[in-house]
Amino acid sequence: MRVAMISEHASPLACLGGVDAGGQNVYVGQLARHLARRGWEVDVFTRRDDEALPPEVGWCPGAKVVHVPAGPARRVRKEDLLPFMGAFTAFFLRYARRRGGYALAHANFFMSALVAADAKRAAGLPFVVTFHALGKVRRLHQGEADAFPAERPAIEERAVRAADAVIAECPQDAADLTSLYGADPGTLRVIPCGFDPAEFGPMDPAEVRNRVGVGRGEPVVLQLGRMVPRKGVDNVIRGLARLRHRYGVPARLLVVGGEAREPDPATTPELGRLMRVAEAERVADAVTFVGSRGRAELRAYYAAADVFVTTPWYEPFGITPVEAMACGTPVVGAAVGGIKATVRDGETGFLVPPRDPDALAGRLARLFRNPALRGAMGAAAIRRANAHYTWAKVADQVAGVYAEVRAGGAVARARPAARATAARVPSGAGGY
Repeated sequence: MRVAMISEHASPLACLGGVDAGGQNVYVGQLARHLARRGWEVDVFTRRDDEALPPEVGWCPGAKVVHVPAGPARRVRKEDLLPFMGAFTAFFLRYARRRGGYALAHANFFMSALVAADAKRAAGLPFVVTFHALGKVRRLHQGEADAFPAERPAIEERAVRAADAVIAECPQDAADLTSLYGADPGTLRVIPCGFDPAEFGPMDPAEVRNRVGVGRGEPVVLQLGRMVPRKGVDNVIRGLARLRHRYGVPARLLVVGGEAREPDPATTPELGRLMRVAEAERVADAVTFVGSRGRAELRAYYAAADVFVTTPWYEPFGITPVEAMACGTPVVGAAVGGIKATVRDGETGFLVPPRDPDALAGRLARLFRNPALRGAMGAAAIRRANAHYTWAKVADQVAGVYAEVRAGGAVARARPAARATAARVPSGAGGY
């Protein structure tokens, strides 16, 4: 059983925390790994963005990464990749024929969905899609600052109609797909993202604090993820300032993420803006910009923190809160997207409005002033993460969707007019 996992800009081999490397990379890599353990042979197709990359790389037993020659062999912003998707599709179809075909494709993001939709039209290959983010939602929050091509919503609409199944990552994602894209509920399956217990779990705080350079009794807040404005890291810095100046809690903030291991505004411009925010809020000495860190290092940062904070403007799912919960760290998160589904307000942490540093500071003060509450929430977070959000559970659910599609079940039979409708939407091979 072979599955083609298409992820045009997000390779599981990428270093996380950069502008274009985050939760989707983790999703693709972990899903490929766990599907391979269940007997699927997984080929991950991602764009070749470095001349030094070999044509194929073994990712794990049963899964490999195929570097697709589409566009220049260098980093290109994902917002500028659409013109290369015709070449991506052509390569994918040739490769699939040489491999003897695939049982199905699993597209990730809207450009990969375009490739899958064109492959379905050309070769009849059924496909599943996980969008990870929706263009119409992005435009609602970012307005003219959204740099993706204007064609994105039409491509997403076509993919929703043509897909044999659409995986929403949380109830809000499913609601957006239904209300904004007219998705047929019969094709939708809500399946969350997850964490790997082999990667994330509790550790001795005293030991890991020494490892990451944090004092034993020092109150520590952690922010970890991509360094882009919509992640709301500036809100966390402002919340820290209020926590220190208004509530008198001498907390320190660790900010993990960026394009390079050493924090450098030249390679990660958002870091420069955030450093200026910290200066303006008079907390520059209390904010440590750590830089990017490898997956194997992240557990120590989660476990060393007293509280994990994430307050994006919007979030399709948000893997980092689940990873923090798995490590026994309470989460204060924005009540948006997947975060409001994963974090139990008052049980595993707190939910606050996005862009509200006052509300954030108030919840942080409550946690730092009540160590018993912090401990109880950390214990509840571990239980919740392990009960609902392991990648093994996620892979079982995704494999179930694959089985439905392959068997021509309810998901595959939904929207019988998809082919006829898709023919009226321009093809990526024809100029997108």
